[in-house]
Amino acid sequence: MPIAFTCPHCGLKTSVAEQYAGQTGPCAGCGKPITIPPLSGAPYAGPQKSGAGVLVAVAIGAAALLLLVACAGIFLMIPRFGAPRGAARRSQCTNNLKQIGLALHNYHDVYKCFPPAVITDKDGKPMRSWRVAILPFMEQKPLYDRWNFKEPWDSPGNRLLANTVIPTYRCPTDPSANPTETNYVMIVGKGTLGGTPNEIVGIKDITDGTSNTILVVEVTGSGINWAEPRDLTLEELTYQLNDGSGKGISSKHTGGANILMADGSVRFLADSIDPETLRRLILRSDGSPVGSF
Repeated sequence: MPIAFTCPHCGLKTSVAEQYAGQTGPCAGCGKPITIPPLSGAPYAGPQKSGAGVLVAVAIGAAALLLLVACAGIFLMIPRFGAPRGAARRSQCTNNLKQIGLALHNYHDVYKCFPPAVITDKDGKPMRSWRVAILPFMEQKPLYDRWNFKEPWDSPGNRLLANTVIPTYRCPTDPSANPTETNYVMIVGKGTLGGTPNEIVGIKDITDGTSNTILVVEVTGSGINWAEPRDLTLEELTYQLNDGSGKGISSKHTGGANILMADGSVRFLADSIDPETLRRLILRSDGSPVGSF
């Protein structure tokens, strides 16, 4: 049983094994000589020489413990202060896409379809994007309620609203100086989830499966205002990530880009993805779903 004792000089409280009862040595705190109390009921035999070595060992053990605690504290601080900034930004980009995915699915719950990527007037003039349509589902209903749906997105009144900065539509890694540009677009064209202008596409139309079909992709330096009815078309799309053309899926994340799948999950596509695999992920019902990628 350990013997608890207090140094009469400095007040340090510690304990040692009972085998060192009655031995004398320097205090681990102040260095002055102290004698370990004898066991209860045991006769006191006087100071024992071996006690000095014992207390020195106690002092060394205490110092080692303090050093271990200090090192542990430094180690725990490393993730807080030394985590790569790029990883945090990629995580924020992922969260943005998850919020967009939730808004799109809430829209689908109400209207039984996803919003058309491009909404036009009766003459075919592009009016607004799907990003305007989901504003009420992204805690932006006051902004949506001010929108003039009889005018195009860039009319004087709507353009004023389109200049509103919506952080969820921006990836924090994008170096663009214009905060109203979006980094998240649909891929539009026949057979895609973005479809053709005014086309209504729902989950029932995704015969390849929602976990195998891309809903929204990331593009860096898009030059697209979030309200603008413009996305990536199949005709202009390149099937190689980050190829520098400005016409494909791209990001400033290391090694790939984030994508939102039709089931609401966010995946990270590697730069090395096979172009044919990417093509199959983009088409919603080509009869060749991708099992894993």
